[in-house]
Amino acid sequence: MAGIGVNGVDGGRKKATAAMTSASSDDRTIRNRVTVILGAQFGDEGKGKIVDLLCQKAHIVCRCQGGNNAGHTVVVENTSYDFHLLPSGVVNPCCMNIIGNGVVVNLASLFDEIKINEEKGLTGLKDRLIISNRAHLVFEFHQLADKFEEELRGNGKRIGTTMKGIGPTYSCKASRNSLRVADLLDDFDVFSEKYRNLSNYYCQRYLNMKDSVHVDEELKKLKEFRERIKPMVRDTVTYLSDKLCSTSKKVIIVEGANATMLDLDFGTYPMVTSSNCSIGGVFTGLGIPPHSVGDIYGVCKAYTTRVGEGCFPTQMDEKLDNIIREKGHEYGVTTGRARRCGWLDMVMLRYAISINGFTAVTE
Repeated sequence: MAGIGVNGVDGGRKKATAAMTSASSDDRTIRNRVTVILGAQFGDEGKGKIVDLLCQKAHIVCRCQGGNNAGHTVVVENTSYDFHLLPSGVVNPCCMNIIGNGVVVNLASLFDEIKINEEKGLTGLKDRLIISNRAHLVFEFHQLADKFEEELRGNGKRIGTTMKGIGPTYSCKASRNSLRVADLLDDFDVFSEKYRNLSNYYCQRYLNMKDSVHVDEELKKLKEFRERIKPMVRDTVTYLSDKLCSTSKKVIIVEGANATMLDLDFGTYPMVTSSNCSIGGVFTGLGIPPHSVGDIYGVCKAYTTRVGEGCFPTQMDEKLDNIIREKGHEYGVTTGRARRCGWLDMVMLRYAISINGFTAVTE
Protein backbone atom coordinates (compact mmCIF):
# COMPACT_ATOMS: atom_id res chain seq x y z
CA MET A 1 0.00 0.00 0.00
CA ALA A 2 2.89 2.31 0.79
CA GLY A 3 4.26 1.73 -2.68
CA ILE A 4 0.89 2.63 -4.21
CA GLY A 5 0.77 5.79 -2.13
CA VAL A 6 4.22 6.93 -3.21
CA ASN A 7 4.04 5.99 -6.87
CA GLY A 8 0.32 6.66 -7.37
CA VAL A 9 -0.85 9.62 -5.31
CA ASP A 10 2.46 11.40 -4.82
CA GLY A 11 3.52 10.63 -8.36
CA GLY A 12 0.26 12.12 -9.63
CA ARG A 13 0.84 15.25 -7.58
CA LYS A 14 4.32 15.67 -9.03
CA LYS A 15 2.95 15.34 -12.56
CA ALA A 16 0.18 17.86 -11.83
CA THR A 17 2.71 20.30 -10.37
CA ALA A 18 4.94 19.88 -13.42
CA ALA A 19 1.96 20.48 -15.72
CA MET A 20 1.02 23.68 -13.86
CA THR A 21 4.62 24.89 -14.02
CA SER A 22 4.66 24.22 -17.75
CA ALA A 23 1.40 26.13 -18.22
CA SER A 24 2.63 29.12 -16.24
CA SER A 25 5.82 29.26 -18.29
CA ASP A 26 3.65 29.76 -21.38
CA ASP A 27 2.07 32.68 -19.47
CA ARG A 28 -1.50 32.80 -20.76
CA THR A 29 -2.48 35.41 -18.19
CA ILE A 30 -5.45 37.54 -19.25
CA ARG A 31 -4.16 41.12 -19.39
CA ASN A 32 -6.83 42.74 -21.55
CA ARG A 33 -10.51 42.68 -20.63
CA VAL A 34 -13.41 42.45 -23.04
CA THR A 35 -16.23 45.02 -22.97
CA VAL A 36 -19.58 43.48 -23.91
CA ILE A 37 -22.57 45.41 -25.31
CA LEU A 38 -25.93 43.62 -25.22
CA GLY A 39 -29.53 44.51 -25.88
CA ALA A 40 -31.69 44.55 -22.76
CA GLN A 41 -35.07 44.50 -24.51
CA PHE A 42 -36.33 43.06 -27.83
CA GLY A 43 -33.55 44.52 -29.98
CA ASP A 44 -33.32 47.82 -31.87
CA GLU A 45 -32.16 49.62 -28.72
CA GLY A 46 -29.29 51.43 -30.44
CA LYS A 47 -26.43 49.04 -29.69
CA GLY A 48 -24.64 50.06 -32.89
CA LYS A 49 -24.46 53.67 -31.71
CA ILE A 50 -22.90 52.64 -28.40
CA VAL A 51 -20.41 50.40 -30.19
CA ASP A 52 -19.60 53.25 -32.58
CA LEU A 53 -18.90 55.52 -29.61
CA LEU A 54 -16.64 52.99 -27.88
CA CYS A 55 -14.93 51.61 -30.99
CA GLN A 56 -13.24 54.93 -31.72
CA LYS A 57 -10.51 53.71 -29.37
CA ALA A 58 -11.01 49.98 -29.98
CA HIS A 59 -8.49 47.62 -31.49
CA ILE A 60 -10.96 44.76 -32.05
CA VAL A 61 -14.77 44.56 -32.35
CA CYS A 62 -16.43 41.13 -32.47
CA ARG A 63 -19.77 39.62 -33.45
CA CYS A 64 -20.48 36.40 -31.56
CA GLN A 65 -23.95 35.19 -32.67
CA GLY A 66 -26.81 35.67 -35.09
CA GLY A 67 -26.45 36.33 -38.81
CA ASN A 68 -27.68 38.83 -41.33
CA ASN A 69 -31.03 38.85 -39.53
CA ALA A 70 -29.50 41.51 -37.26
CA GLY A 71 -29.32 45.16 -38.24
CA HIS A 72 -27.30 48.02 -36.74
CA THR A 73 -27.28 51.56 -38.10
CA VAL A 74 -24.30 53.85 -37.54
CA VAL A 75 -24.15 57.47 -38.74
CA VAL A 76 -20.70 58.97 -39.36
CA GLU A 77 -20.35 62.52 -40.69
CA ASN A 78 -23.91 62.51 -42.05
CA THR A 79 -23.43 59.17 -43.81
CA SER A 80 -25.64 56.31 -42.61
CA TYR A 81 -24.18 52.80 -42.64
CA ASP A 82 -26.35 49.73 -42.18
CA PHE A 83 -24.59 46.63 -40.86
CA HIS A 84 -26.05 43.13 -40.78
CA LEU A 85 -23.07 40.76 -40.61
CA LEU A 86 -20.25 43.28 -40.36
CA PRO A 87 -19.33 44.44 -36.84
CA SER A 88 -19.90 48.17 -36.33
CA GLY A 89 -16.17 48.60 -35.72
CA VAL A 90 -15.57 48.71 -39.48
CA VAL A 91 -16.18 52.48 -39.34
CA ASN A 92 -12.87 52.80 -37.46
CA PRO A 93 -10.03 52.42 -40.02
CA CYS A 94 -7.67 51.24 -37.26
CA CYS A 95 -9.96 48.54 -35.89
CA MET A 96 -9.94 44.80 -36.66
CA ASN A 97 -13.37 43.16 -36.90
CA ILE A 98 -14.17 39.56 -36.08
CA ILE A 99 -17.09 37.41 -37.17
CA GLY A 100 -16.92 34.66 -34.55
CA ASN A 101 -17.66 30.96 -34.68
CA GLY A 102 -21.14 31.50 -33.21
CA VAL A 103 -22.25 33.61 -36.20
CA VAL A 104 -23.93 31.96 -39.20
CA VAL A 105 -22.67 33.48 -42.44
CA ASN A 106 -24.46 34.02 -45.74
CA LEU A 107 -21.51 34.72 -48.03
CA ALA A 108 -23.55 36.38 -50.79
CA SER A 109 -25.07 38.79 -48.26
CA LEU A 110 -21.67 39.44 -46.68
CA PHE A 111 -20.04 40.47 -49.95
CA ASP A 112 -23.07 42.56 -50.92
CA GLU A 113 -22.82 44.35 -47.58
CA ILE A 114 -19.10 44.98 -48.05
CA LYS A 115 -19.73 46.39 -51.53
CA ILE A 116 -22.57 48.69 -50.41
CA ASN A 117 -20.54 50.15 -47.54
CA GLU A 118 -17.41 50.57 -49.64
CA GLU A 119 -19.49 52.55 -52.13
CA LYS A 120 -20.49 54.80 -49.23
CA GLY A 121 -16.86 55.54 -48.48
CA LEU A 122 -15.58 52.85 -46.11
CA THR A 123 -12.22 51.54 -47.29
CA GLY A 124 -10.06 48.51 -46.60
CA LEU A 125 -12.91 46.44 -45.15
CA LYS A 126 -11.53 43.13 -46.41
CA ASP A 127 -8.16 43.86 -44.79
CA ARG A 128 -9.80 44.56 -41.44
CA LEU A 129 -12.23 41.63 -41.35
CA ILE A 130 -11.46 38.23 -39.81
CA ILE A 131 -13.93 35.36 -40.18
CA SER A 132 -13.79 32.29 -37.95
CA ASN A 133 -13.03 29.04 -39.74
CA ARG A 134 -15.60 27.48 -37.39
CA ALA A 135 -18.50 29.73 -38.46
CA HIS A 136 -21.38 27.85 -40.12
CA LEU A 137 -22.66 28.75 -43.58
CA VAL A 138 -26.18 29.79 -44.60
CA PHE A 139 -27.29 28.32 -47.93
CA GLU A 140 -30.15 28.82 -50.36
CA PHE A 141 -32.07 25.81 -49.04
CA HIS A 142 -31.85 27.15 -45.48
CA GLN A 143 -33.65 30.31 -46.59
CA LEU A 144 -36.31 28.29 -48.42
CA ALA A 145 -36.77 26.08 -45.36
CA ASP A 146 -37.25 29.21 -43.25
CA LYS A 147 -40.05 30.34 -45.57
CA PHE A 148 -41.75 26.93 -45.69
CA GLU A 149 -41.61 26.43 -41.92
CA GLU A 150 -43.14 29.84 -41.28
CA GLU A 151 -45.97 29.13 -43.71
CA LEU A 152 -46.66 25.72 -42.14
CA ARG A 153 -47.06 27.25 -38.69
CA GLY A 154 -50.29 28.90 -39.84
CA ASN A 155 -51.93 32.14 -38.80
CA GLY A 156 -51.58 33.08 -35.15
CA LYS A 157 -48.56 30.83 -34.64
CA ARG A 158 -46.01 32.48 -36.91
CA ILE A 159 -42.79 33.70 -35.34
CA GLY A 160 -42.27 36.63 -37.69
CA THR A 161 -38.93 35.35 -38.94
CA THR A 162 -36.83 37.50 -41.27
CA MET A 163 -36.73 34.57 -43.77
CA LYS A 164 -32.92 34.82 -43.88
CA GLY A 165 -32.42 31.13 -43.14
CA ILE A 166 -30.84 31.76 -39.74
CA GLY A 167 -33.05 29.38 -37.73
CA PRO A 168 -32.70 26.44 -40.14
CA THR A 169 -28.92 26.94 -40.24
CA TYR A 170 -28.65 26.78 -36.44
CA SER A 171 -30.98 23.78 -36.49
CA CYS A 172 -28.73 22.16 -39.09
CA LYS A 173 -25.72 22.92 -36.88
CA ALA A 174 -27.36 21.29 -33.86
CA SER A 175 -28.24 18.18 -35.89
CA ARG A 176 -24.56 18.01 -36.98
CA ASN A 177 -25.30 18.19 -40.68
CA SER A 178 -24.07 21.74 -41.23
CA LEU A 179 -21.10 22.94 -43.28
CA ARG A 180 -18.58 25.41 -41.91
CA VAL A 181 -16.24 27.94 -43.46
CA ALA A 182 -13.39 25.47 -42.93
CA ASP A 183 -15.22 22.90 -45.07
CA LEU A 184 -15.50 25.40 -47.92
CA LEU A 185 -11.77 26.15 -47.80
CA ASP A 186 -10.81 22.49 -47.71
CA ASP A 187 -11.04 20.11 -50.68
CA PHE A 188 -13.79 21.61 -52.85
CA ASP A 189 -14.77 18.23 -54.33
CA VAL A 190 -15.42 16.91 -50.84
CA PHE A 191 -17.31 20.08 -49.95
CA SER A 192 -19.42 19.77 -53.14
CA GLU A 193 -20.39 16.22 -52.27
CA LYS A 194 -21.40 17.24 -48.75
CA TYR A 195 -23.35 20.21 -50.14
CA ARG A 196 -25.24 17.99 -52.61
CA ASN A 197 -26.08 15.51 -49.87
CA LEU A 198 -27.32 18.27 -47.59
CA SER A 199 -29.36 19.84 -50.39
CA ASN A 200 -30.90 16.45 -51.18
CA TYR A 201 -31.76 16.00 -47.51
CA TYR A 202 -33.67 19.31 -47.47
CA CYS A 203 -35.43 18.54 -50.76
CA GLN A 204 -36.67 15.25 -49.32
CA ARG A 205 -37.78 16.94 -46.14
CA TYR A 206 -39.59 19.78 -47.94
CA LEU A 207 -41.24 18.35 -51.03
CA ASN A 208 -41.97 21.78 -52.54
CA MET A 209 -38.31 22.78 -52.43
CA LYS A 210 -36.80 20.71 -55.24
CA ASP A 211 -37.78 23.02 -58.11
CA SER A 212 -36.43 26.06 -56.26
CA VAL A 213 -32.98 24.68 -55.43
CA HIS A 214 -30.21 25.23 -57.98
CA VAL A 215 -27.30 23.12 -56.77
CA ASP A 216 -24.89 23.59 -59.67
CA GLU A 217 -25.42 27.35 -59.77
CA GLU A 218 -24.94 27.66 -56.03
CA LEU A 219 -21.75 25.57 -56.08
CA LYS A 220 -20.37 27.78 -58.83
CA LYS A 221 -21.01 30.86 -56.67
CA LEU A 222 -19.56 29.18 -53.59
CA LYS A 223 -16.37 28.30 -55.47
CA GLU A 224 -15.96 31.97 -56.34
CA PHE A 225 -16.71 33.04 -52.75
CA ARG A 226 -14.14 30.48 -51.57
CA GLU A 227 -11.31 32.39 -53.23
CA ARG A 228 -12.58 35.77 -52.08
CA ILE A 229 -13.04 34.76 -48.46
CA LYS A 230 -9.82 32.79 -48.07
CA PRO A 231 -7.59 35.75 -47.02
CA MET A 232 -10.06 36.73 -44.28
CA VAL A 233 -10.37 33.33 -42.57
CA ARG A 234 -8.40 32.21 -39.55
CA ASP A 235 -8.67 30.49 -36.19
CA THR A 236 -10.29 33.32 -34.22
CA VAL A 237 -10.06 31.43 -30.91
CA THR A 238 -6.26 31.51 -31.03
CA TYR A 239 -6.25 35.05 -32.40
CA LEU A 240 -8.40 36.40 -29.56
CA SER A 241 -6.53 34.40 -26.92
CA ASP A 242 -3.27 35.98 -28.07
CA LYS A 243 -4.79 39.47 -27.93
CA LEU A 244 -6.29 38.89 -24.48
CA CYS A 245 -2.90 37.77 -23.15
CA SER A 246 -0.89 40.42 -25.00
CA THR A 247 1.42 42.60 -22.92
CA SER A 248 0.42 45.58 -25.07
CA LYS A 249 -2.93 47.19 -24.28
CA LYS A 250 -5.82 46.01 -26.46
CA VAL A 251 -9.34 47.43 -26.34
CA ILE A 252 -11.68 44.59 -27.29
CA ILE A 253 -15.44 45.00 -27.72
CA VAL A 254 -18.12 42.39 -28.28
CA GLU A 255 -21.19 43.65 -30.11
CA GLY A 256 -24.29 41.62 -29.33
CA ALA A 257 -27.00 41.16 -31.94
CA ASN A 258 -30.76 40.95 -31.20
CA ALA A 259 -31.41 41.16 -27.43
CA THR A 260 -32.05 39.31 -24.19
CA MET A 261 -35.81 38.97 -24.65
CA LEU A 262 -35.18 37.29 -28.02
CA ASP A 263 -32.66 34.83 -26.53
CA LEU A 264 -33.37 31.21 -27.45
CA ASP A 265 -33.37 30.13 -23.79
CA PHE A 266 -34.35 33.25 -21.84
CA GLY A 267 -36.58 35.15 -24.27
CA THR A 268 -40.31 34.95 -24.95
CA TYR A 269 -40.09 31.46 -26.46
CA PRO A 270 -41.10 30.42 -29.09
CA MET A 271 -41.23 34.01 -30.44
CA VAL A 272 -37.46 34.36 -30.19
CA THR A 273 -34.38 34.25 -32.39
CA SER A 274 -32.37 31.05 -32.83
CA SER A 275 -29.19 31.93 -30.94
CA ASN A 276 -28.17 32.93 -27.43
CA CYS A 277 -28.02 36.72 -27.49
CA SER A 278 -27.51 37.08 -23.74
CA ILE A 279 -24.11 36.92 -22.02
CA GLY A 280 -23.64 33.16 -22.48
CA GLY A 281 -23.50 33.53 -26.25
CA VAL A 282 -20.38 35.68 -25.93
CA PHE A 283 -18.35 32.78 -24.52
CA THR A 284 -19.59 30.04 -26.82
CA GLY A 285 -19.68 32.31 -29.86
CA LEU A 286 -16.06 33.47 -29.56
CA GLY A 287 -14.31 30.88 -27.43
CA ILE A 288 -13.15 33.30 -24.75
CA PRO A 289 -13.07 32.49 -21.01
CA PRO A 290 -15.63 34.09 -18.64
CA HIS A 291 -12.98 35.84 -16.56
CA SER A 292 -11.79 37.75 -19.63
CA VAL A 293 -14.94 39.91 -19.53
CA GLY A 294 -14.82 43.29 -17.81
CA ASP A 295 -17.75 45.66 -18.27
CA ILE A 296 -21.09 44.41 -19.57
CA TYR A 297 -23.26 47.23 -20.87
CA GLY A 298 -26.98 46.69 -21.29
CA VAL A 299 -28.57 48.97 -23.88
CA CYS A 300 -32.22 49.99 -23.66
CA LYS A 301 -34.50 52.75 -24.88
CA ALA A 302 -36.73 55.01 -22.80
CA TYR A 303 -39.61 53.03 -24.27
CA THR A 304 -39.85 49.52 -25.71
CA THR A 305 -40.15 48.29 -29.30
CA ARG A 306 -40.60 44.89 -30.86
CA VAL A 307 -40.52 43.66 -34.46
CA GLY A 308 -42.63 40.68 -35.45
CA GLU A 309 -44.91 38.47 -33.40
CA GLY A 310 -44.86 37.70 -29.69
CA CYS A 311 -46.11 38.95 -26.36
CA PHE A 312 -45.73 42.64 -25.60
CA PRO A 313 -47.33 43.52 -22.23
CA THR A 314 -46.65 47.27 -22.40
CA GLN A 315 -47.67 47.86 -26.04
CA MET A 316 -49.30 51.27 -26.51
CA ASP A 317 -52.71 51.92 -28.03
CA GLU A 318 -52.76 52.28 -31.80
CA LYS A 319 -52.76 56.10 -31.88
CA LEU A 320 -49.80 56.55 -29.54
CA ASP A 321 -48.05 53.57 -31.11
CA ASN A 322 -48.12 55.32 -34.50
CA ILE A 323 -46.92 58.64 -33.06
CA ILE A 324 -43.90 57.07 -31.32
CA ARG A 325 -43.07 54.99 -34.39
CA GLU A 326 -42.94 58.02 -36.68
CA LYS A 327 -41.12 60.26 -34.18
CA GLY A 328 -38.56 57.56 -33.42
CA HIS A 329 -38.24 56.23 -36.99
CA GLU A 330 -39.06 52.80 -35.65
CA TYR A 331 -38.67 50.59 -38.72
CA GLY A 332 -36.47 47.50 -38.93
CA VAL A 333 -33.01 47.93 -40.47
CA THR A 334 -33.05 44.41 -41.92
CA THR A 335 -36.67 44.04 -43.07
CA GLY A 336 -38.08 47.57 -43.03
CA ARG A 337 -41.00 46.29 -40.96
CA ALA A 338 -42.77 48.67 -38.62
CA ARG A 339 -41.79 48.15 -34.98
CA ARG A 340 -44.50 47.86 -32.35
CA CYS A 341 -44.04 50.49 -29.65
CA GLY A 342 -44.74 50.28 -25.93
CA TRP A 343 -43.96 51.76 -22.53
CA LEU A 344 -40.68 51.03 -20.75
CA ASP A 345 -41.04 47.64 -19.05
CA MET A 346 -39.04 47.76 -15.79
CA VAL A 347 -39.92 44.17 -14.86
CA MET A 348 -38.41 42.99 -18.12
CA LEU A 349 -35.35 45.21 -17.65
CA ARG A 350 -34.72 43.82 -14.17
CA TYR A 351 -35.00 40.31 -15.60
CA ALA A 352 -32.38 41.14 -18.26
CA ILE A 353 -30.07 42.55 -15.59
CA SER A 354 -30.36 39.38 -13.50
CA ILE A 355 -29.38 37.19 -16.45
CA ASN A 356 -26.55 39.26 -17.90
CA GLY A 357 -25.09 40.92 -14.82
CA PHE A 358 -24.88 44.33 -16.48
CA THR A 359 -22.30 46.61 -14.90
CA ALA A 360 -24.20 49.55 -16.39
CA VAL A 361 -27.40 50.19 -18.33
CA THR A 362 -27.42 52.89 -20.99
CA GLU A 363 -30.08 54.35 -23.25
